[in-house]
Amino acid sequence: MTGAMMTDDVAAKAPFDLRYVYLAGQLPDQGDACNSCTSNCTVGGVSTSNSRGGNWWGCWQWDQLPPGAYVRDLITAAKAKAQIPMFTYYYLFLQASGASEGKGEISKASDASFMKRYYNDFRFFLKQIGSNKAIVHVEPDFWGYGRQVNSSSANLQAAVASANGTDCAGLPNTLAGMGRCMIAMAHKYAPNAQIGLHASPWNISLNKNASYNIEADAQAAASFLTAAGGGDLVVSDLADRDADYYRIVQGRNEWWDATNKALPNFTQYLRWVTALTAAMQKPALLWQVPVGNANQNNSVLHWKDNRLAYFFGHMADLAKANVAGIAYGAGEEQQTNPSSDGGLLVAQTKSYVNAGGTAACAQ
Repeated sequence: MTGAMMTDDVAAKAPFDLRYVYLAGQLPDQGDACNSCTSNCTVGGVSTSNSRGGNWWGCWQWDQLPPGAYVRDLITAAKAKAQIPMFTYYYLFLQASGASEGKGEISKASDASFMKRYYNDFRFFLKQIGSNKAIVHVEPDFWGYGRQVNSSSANLQAAVASANGTDCAGLPNTLAGMGRCMIAMAHKYAPNAQIGLHASPWNISLNKNASYNIEADAQAAASFLTAAGGGDLVVSDLADRDADYYRIVQGRNEWWDATNKALPNFTQYLRWVTALTAAMQKPALLWQVPVGNANQNNSVLHWKDNRLAYFFGHMADLAKANVAGIAYGAGEEQQTNPSSDGGLLVAQTKSYVNAGGTAACAQ
């Protein structure tokens, strides 16, 4: 599968398989989903009506429509193009909780009052999907931060049964229980959706140590996520910025060697993904892959990167690593995106599909 976070016009230009969006922001002050965006619904004391700009994803549409239309509308638009809608339920935890990024988020997971609101929102979101097909991507970075605190998700405290007796009364109050709870909720309220937790490749994505045990790191990540329920697939990322944005703006060299002779490189990453998927017995979906390319001029929205070009030229290698799909997209508003990349993503997708694609799990 190939797809992206993209506008309607780009989505119509090529036979994309999926289309993703973020669900982020805050949670309603009322503690549960609102019945209306225009009355009796606030976030941080601010109305969710469009004129007031309240920041709850449930009202990211014309405020005269019932809450949740943003999700329902994407499902309808994706269906019309035979695409699978993908929702990245991300930063809701960080932004809504008020916790500091990283370890602070993990600590906040044990706050039963907050987690009750969190599960209520997640349930409302899943009900908008209903019986439709979709991909639900749960909290990028969060699970990686958890792994930095403790190597076992079963050893980290989280409010689960204590915060969501409706769906998860029998599950332990641990981070492992939280993952299992959210997976169970997805299977209950959105039975045709595929849900995936996120595996962060932080220990290997820029690693130049040729003797580093890539497979052991992947297996440790797999163990952490498997204890948290595993899901139907595992989602992973590569970088949240284009390589030349990092080099020029932030003074950091985050290029991967496309010849796979020097580290870091693509072979290194795919070894990690291969070991991850083998240990979890789940396919992988690569998400938010940078869109930059060699034809860009290294200005805002036009940064160079080599990942898109590399992957379209090595799709058989992705299949061998049990990668089921790639979702391209900008991780920040100044990065190259499918509307600013000169049409390369559209052109490559067309060429790839016209050539017959790649069989899954190629040998």
